[in-house]
Amino acid sequence: MSTGKLSLTLKIWRQSGKDQPGQFKTYKLHDVNTHMSFLEMLDVLNDQLIRQGEEPVAFDHDCREGICGSCGMMINGQAHGPDNETTTCQLHMRRFRNGETIVVEPWRAKSFPVIKDLAVDRSAFDRIVQAGGYISINTGNAPEANSVPVPKVDADLAFNAAACIGCGACVAACKNASAMLFTSAKVTQFALLPHGQPERKERVLQMVAQMDEEGFGACTNTNECQAACPAGITVENIARLNREYMWASLTSRN
Repeated sequence: MSTGKLSLTLKIWRQSGKDQPGQFKTYKLHDVNTHMSFLEMLDVLNDQLIRQGEEPVAFDHDCREGICGSCGMMINGQAHGPDNETTTCQLHMRRFRNGETIVVEPWRAKSFPVIKDLAVDRSAFDRIVQAGGYISINTGNAPEANSVPVPKVDADLAFNAAACIGCGACVAACKNASAMLFTSAKVTQFALLPHGQPERKERVLQMVAQMDEEGFGACTNTNECQAACPAGITVENIARLNREYMWASLTSRN
């Protein structure tokens, strides 16, 4: 780790659109404060580019608090950079060395086409959720707090799965560009709780079908998705998804 100021060489992927060719471009940046986040460093670079009359680097961001999942990018070949369970916006420049070359790329997946530079279209995730990641039945008024007992273990597992922020790091890190970790988290958060039971079978069948339709690859159990996930979603959810899918396939009336 470094403290103080950094001089960096940035190799950043530049691409003007989905159907346009892209290439790496190299930029020099000096006096980078080590207390900056990675996105703040990119803001400084873009300010420099604008003052030089050049096109700024496009990248996704929103809350910059590690919550929304917007800020995904590959940093030196790692999704979100070198820190575990950390989003790009929460990665700080003190994790890099003075004089270091940093390679920055967008998520690399067929199902996440590049919009521009580091920004990609992750609407495939939205369509997977739209296929079944919701409760559509009439659940009535809010029941008394303890009228529907939920085992603490199940509640904790569901809560942990619901922590998925949909950033896409699991897809970008996987050699097959699989979306199994994301989809399994969205299935798990409902499958373990009472209000998710009426649509349990249809949900997993529809979400897996949509995932396949979007062109995501198959899971081959390398666990790179778990290693890259900033929310700490585990591959136990993938095992649960496989069980849910098998059970639904064998017992569903549809």
